[in-house]
Amino acid sequence: MNEVRRILATDCGSTTTKAILIERTDEGYRLIARGEAPTTVEAPFDDVTIGVLNAMRELEEVTGRTLLTDNKVFIRSSLDNDAGADLYVSTSSAGGGLQMMVMGVVKTMTAESAQRAALGAGAIVMDVIAIDDGRKDYERIQRIRSLRPDMVLLAGGTDGGTVTHVVELAELLVAADPKPRLGIGFRLPVIFAGNKDAREEIRKLLADRFDLRIVDNIRPTLETENLGPAREAIHELFLEHVMQQAPGYNKLTTWVSAPIMPTPMAVGKLVEEVARQYELNVLAVDIGGATTDVFSVFNGVFNRTVSANLGMSYSIGNVLAETGVENILRWVPFEVDETELRNRLRNKMIRPTTIPQTVEDLLIEQAVAREALRLSLEHHKQLAVTLRGVHVQRTIGEILTAEVSGQTIVDMMALDLVIGSGGVLSHAPRRSQAALMLLDAWQPEGFTQLTVDSIFMMPHLGVLSTVHPEAAMEVFWRDCLVKLGWVLAPKGVAREGEVIGTISITGERYNISNEPVRFGELKLYPLDENETVRVRFQPVRGFDAGEGSGRAVEREISGGVVGFIVDARGRPLQLPKESGVRFRKLREWLKALNALPQRAQAILV
Repeated sequence: MNEVRRILATDCGSTTTKAILIERTDEGYRLIARGEAPTTVEAPFDDVTIGVLNAMRELEEVTGRTLLTDNKVFIRSSLDNDAGADLYVSTSSAGGGLQMMVMGVVKTMTAESAQRAALGAGAIVMDVIAIDDGRKDYERIQRIRSLRPDMVLLAGGTDGGTVTHVVELAELLVAADPKPRLGIGFRLPVIFAGNKDAREEIRKLLADRFDLRIVDNIRPTLETENLGPAREAIHELFLEHVMQQAPGYNKLTTWVSAPIMPTPMAVGKLVEEVARQYELNVLAVDIGGATTDVFSVFNGVFNRTVSANLGMSYSIGNVLAETGVENILRWVPFEVDETELRNRLRNKMIRPTTIPQTVEDLLIEQAVAREALRLSLEHHKQLAVTLRGVHVQRTIGEILTAEVSGQTIVDMMALDLVIGSGGVLSHAPRRSQAALMLLDAWQPEGFTQLTVDSIFMMPHLGVLSTVHPEAAMEVFWRDCLVKLGWVLAPKGVAREGEVIGTISITGERYNISNEPVRFGELKLYPLDENETVRVRFQPVRGFDAGEGSGRAVEREISGGVVGFIVDARGRPLQLPKESGVRFRKLREWLKALNALPQRAQAILV
C-alpha cells in the first residue's frame, strides 16, 4: 500500500453525500479537502451516483485537482498521472440504510445474540421475534408481514440441542411470507445461524421460498457467542440485494476499490480498530436527527446499539416523550414554562433543519441532547451484557446481590476514551459545551479522555481501515479527532463543599501540591494538546478514582482544546431539587468551563 498517495472516500447519507480527499504528504496521510452535495437516491434523480459526482466536483473546485473522468471517479493506474486517485471507498445509509428483522428462540439469549450480530453489521433492527416474546402466533405473523425488511436473521438452539422451537420460527416465516422492501419479484434473504442439527429441516422449509444462507451457529454453546459468520453473511447480502436494488448502487459498486459498507458498520470498524491498536476501552456515539448510535469496546468485546427513536430533529418529540419534561428542564439554567418547552421542541420536529438562533435556544437544545445521550447509553447497557444463561459458580455474596450473567460490560471506571459525533456535539459553538454535555449525560468515572469527531469522517475512515489501516489511523488522530482533554471524576457522594481529596499537578506551567478538591465543584486547568502533566489525586475514604476507595491515583495526561477538567460533582451526579439553587449550579458549571461568552452569562443572571 506504499504506492497509495491519493484516496477518495464518500459517505452516502440519507440526506447528504459527503466526500473527502486524503493525500500522503511529508508528514504522512492528511485530509486535504471535503465536499458535500444532496443525496440523489430518491425521485426525481433515482441515482445515488449523481450526488457522489456533485460532491466530487466540489472537491475538484476547492483543490484544483481532476478527480473525475467520463462522469465517474477516475482510478489512476500510474503515479505519474496527476489526475484521479489511487483508492476510492464508500459507505451508505441512503434509502433508510440496512433494515433487518431478527428471530430467536429465547428473547434474552439467542435472540439477543442475533440482535448483537445484526447491529454490529450496521443494521437497524426493526423487531425481535422470539418464542417467549409474549405475542400470539397470529400477531407475530401480522408483524412479520407488515415489516418488509431487507433481510431476516434466524437463530436459535445450541448445537446438538432441540430443533422444535427454531423450526416453529421458520414456520411462522413461511406463514407470513414477507416481501423485501426493495426489488419486486426478488426473494427475501434469510440467514440461518442456529442449531446445526436443524439445518436440514430449515432448508426444506425455507430454501424454495427465500434466498437462504446457512452459517455457523451464533450460540454453539450457552457459554460461547460466535457473531463473525452471521455478520459477514449480512454484509454480503447487503451488497448483493440491498445495494443492487437501490437506485444507482450497481453503478457505484463498479467504481469503488473495496465493498460498500453500511455507514454504522464502518463507524464500528473504526472504533474497533482504535480500541485494538491502542488497547483502549472506548465508548463512541453518533447523535443524529432521527437516531442515536452508541458503539463500545470493553476488554476487546465490540457492541453497537441504535436508539431509533432518539434524535435531535425528526425524533426530538420522542426524546421528550421518553424522558419527560422534568428531565429536560433540569438541565436548563433559567425558568422555562413546560408548555413553551413542548412548543419549542415540536417546532424543531416540523422544521428539522433549523439551528438555534439565541443562547436560550442553544441551551434548551443541549439540554435535550443530554437526555438523548443518557437514554441511548441506558439502551446500550441493556444489550452490551455478558452472555445470559451461562452456568457460573457464584459466591453467597453474588447470589444475594446480583446476577452474574446478563450483567452490562459497560464499565465507566474502566473507560479510557469517549468519542462524540453528530451535529449537536461536533458543531457546538464552543468545544467546552460538547465536553460538558458528555460529562453530564454519560458521567465517566476516574480518568477519561474526551474527544469529538470534527466533521464526521468516521464512516469514511472506517471503510478505509479495511484496505489501508495506516492512512485511516493517521487521518483519524490528526484531522478527524478533536481532543477536548482529560477529565478526572471521583466516584462517591458527599455534602456540598466538603473536601473529597487533594490533587497535585506537575508540568511545564503547573506546580500544584495537595490542592483541596471540594464536592460539587467543576474545575478547569487549561492545558494544550501537546502539553503533558503528571496528576496525582488522593481521595478521602468513600471516594474512588480508579484504584479503590481512598486509594491514590497517579497518571500522566495530555491536554486538549478545553484542557484538564476535575469533575468533583460526584457519581452518580445529583442535581439540586430546588430550581433557584439548580439554576445557580448549572450557571456555575457553564462558567467554570468557559462554555458561554460573558455576554451570554449576563443574559442568564
